[in-house]
Amino acid sequence: MRGLLYIIAVILIIGWAFGFFYAGSGNIIHILLVIAIIALLLGVIRRA
Repeated sequence: MRGLLYIIAVILIIGWAFGFFYAGSGNIIHILLVIAIIALLLGVIRRA
């Protein structure tokens, strides 16, 4: 399960990076970044 969270987080961060350079994406890029950070934090918390 931990690996899955990291994969999702990486995909969301990559999506955020692509969306950041696309001007028409609006607030979606920030939502993706927040979701990715939450997924990473959950992975770190569950590992501890």
